[in-house]
Amino acid sequence: MKLKNTILFAIIFALGVGFGYKYVSNIEKNTKDAALPPNKAFISEIYDKIKENYWNNISDAELLELFKLSINQNGGNVTSAKFENKDKMLDAISRNNPDVAKIASSVLASLAPVGRSGLYTQKQEETLKNTVSNINPEKDLYKDLGLAKGASEAAVEEAFRKQSATATPEKLKQLTYAKDTLTKKDTKEKYDSAGIEPTIFTRVLEPGIYYVQFKKFSPTSLEEFQKAFESQKDNSKLTALILDLRGNVGGAIDATAYFLGFFLGKGQYAFDFYHKGEYLPFKTQTDKLTGITKFKQVVVLIDQNSQSSSEMMAASLKKYHVGVVLGVPTKGWGTVERVFPLDNQIDPKQKYSLFLVHSITLRDDNLPIEGRGVEPDININDPAWQSKLLEYFNNPKLIDAVKDILK
Repeated sequence: MKLKNTILFAIIFALGVGFGYKYVSNIEKNTKDAALPPNKAFISEIYDKIKENYWNNISDAELLELFKLSINQNGGNVTSAKFENKDKMLDAISRNNPDVAKIASSVLASLAPVGRSGLYTQKQEETLKNTVSNINPEKDLYKDLGLAKGASEAAVEEAFRKQSATATPEKLKQLTYAKDTLTKKDTKEKYDSAGIEPTIFTRVLEPGIYYVQFKKFSPTSLEEFQKAFESQKDNSKLTALILDLRGNVGGAIDATAYFLGFFLGKGQYAFDFYHKGEYLPFKTQTDKLTGITKFKQVVVLIDQNSQSSSEMMAASLKKYHVGVVLGVPTKGWGTVERVFPLDNQIDPKQKYSLFLVHSITLRDDNLPIEGRGVEPDININDPAWQSKLLEYFNNPKLIDAVKDILK
């Protein structure tokens, strides 16, 4: 409980596609902006927040050029070759009277990597929060089984039994997910009370092989992860672990140091963020987890859909030789975005915030993950991948289990 509370206070969780989600308070109002007309104050604050918080050291000349292009693309008519300074740009806003929300959106979308930053509405921010927490308001797992919300575990089991016999493979996958979520006390309680879906799924494949599928990083994932291994800590037969990060879309990026601590121990140099020319090192924040240390053979599965936090996790596990990373190169989504509230607004019916790339992540060789991804130790496109894995672990049953999972 102490660990859980510490993490909840220390971490502000991120979107499932790997975004660091952080509100940054602006306690002291910029008095100069407060004296400006709303449209100029809005753009001025966005300009300053980009300069202060964007991951790269973008120059005034570069940023002003983006604003000039955006003004012209959104109904303005700037004829000068360039803006000499921010005030000249704001004057152009007044003269042209364009849609400043569109201007801001266009500028933000143009920042590298293109399309990652943006201007968020309240609805978009609420969607972000739900995605972070693994809540889908449009999805009903009980309805997938033809049941009313809150149906008993026995009713869920019976509905699954009746429908699974004739279900298509895709429908069976949907039914199985609903059944697995709604027949475990802790995951059922979370789903019934708040609509939170689980992110960790486990099963014992062979007497000696434990399979852990990690689907995404969310506020509940660390507790789920811990319980998954503590539940098997007294099972002395388990010696091999398959950690499946395939399709893991990331999220809760600040929590990665806690997950890695379970494998590496507290105080280990885990990974770096890169921000404005500086490397920001992060160390692991938790002790080794007893339920993990007993596994002497570890296979980490990745694919082209593993991204963000899961890429960082795979890179660190590879760096420390915790196990063999197997699969294909990951997606290469190596940015950390954060949400910054805006004090100056332009519409009393709409409150905007800034969604901005704040840092980029680095892989085990210290190159940016963005656009590169993380390379596996063994690529499954290599026809000899099974024999190579057998060279690491002389365990034919483990290789067969991995092969079955990849199917």
